[in-house]
Amino acid sequence: MSLSLPLTDISPLQFAVTQNPSPKSDAERAEILANPGFGLHFTDHMAQIHWSERGGWHRATIEPYAKISLDPAAAVLHYGQEIFEGLKAYRHADGSIWTFRPDQNGLRLQRSARRLALPELPLPVFLDSLKNLVRADAAWVPEGGETSLYLRPFMFAAEAFLGVRAARKVYYFVIASPAGAYFTGGVQPVSIWLSTDYARAGHGGTGAAKTGGNYAASLLPQQEAYAQGCDQVLFLQDGNLEELGGMNLVLVKKDGTLVTPASDSILEGITRDSLLQLAEERGHAVERRAVSIEEWREGAASGEIVEAFACGTAAVVNPIARLKAKDFTIELPVLPEDKSVAMSLRKELTDIQYGRIEDTHGWLYRLDAGSDDESSAK
Repeated sequence: MSLSLPLTDISPLQFAVTQNPSPKSDAERAEILANPGFGLHFTDHMAQIHWSERGGWHRATIEPYAKISLDPAAAVLHYGQEIFEGLKAYRHADGSIWTFRPDQNGLRLQRSARRLALPELPLPVFLDSLKNLVRADAAWVPEGGETSLYLRPFMFAAEAFLGVRAARKVYYFVIASPAGAYFTGGVQPVSIWLSTDYARAGHGGTGAAKTGGNYAASLLPQQEAYAQGCDQVLFLQDGNLEELGGMNLVLVKKDGTLVTPASDSILEGITRDSLLQLAEERGHAVERRAVSIEEWREGAASGEIVEAFACGTAAVVNPIARLKAKDFTIELPVLPEDKSVAMSLRKELTDIQYGRIEDTHGWLYRLDAGSDDESSAK
């Protein structure tokens, strides 16, 4: 089974396609796909849609990947009115191309838009922007291992003015970048630095929106984490755990219960929610609630908390081996894969994404086929 929209939910926009007159050659593309890294190379085309207060959403195009021309007074450059999303396209063994729960990305983009006073892109238009771009650049979707084509939809205020109000002219784009396997030598446990001097977001702020300002706020404490020999940074809010710079956090108790922090300043993670749903279906209890740093310290010391992991689109799951703070350190055992709840859930989720096991949830959405094929079983 795969995700499909009702026949009435059809995009009102038709994408005009302009082929790139100078695409990468087959040899150039093959060289990139052999070692793409992450976010370093980009495909031959991009999707673009304009919005204006008077005209609504219009001018939907697939066009050659190129620089964006902006007026120096464009509102995004002065007031940070922008949002984005991130998801992947996966090539399955039969050559078909699918993505994972894109409806949830589209709905989260709408929530982010609402918080940043941007126009909400209709879900059918969002899905069509992904499909049309992937069809234009299907040759860029890698195959083999855990490679993928990373899709980056984003929206920003393009109106030229200096004044604090919502912009009346907005651009929406989708660009794509081939991505190699996140872990080339197998999944690696990470060390986390606990930031006590900085906050990622505050109550009633933009923490639950996927906007660049949240990530900008994490960069200085991330540098602090590197200086402490750590891979990532974890933020607190009123003494409670929040999230990492770009990933959600989950703790695993010895009875198999999964606990994840909940607050109005945490971004709702699609990967996290999918992992937790799989866990619940296995019979694990799942708790979404406030979690204090003291609960983690005491639970790790007593053996009540046996695992911790970070999760997100890029890495899927990162086991956490150590949480380091200014005045204490939490050490967690790195469990073998056959005894790790985190790694077992990771395998199940990636097996669904890559079509290695049946998708019984309707999470997969086909990108390289016409509407008649979108709801075909997988």
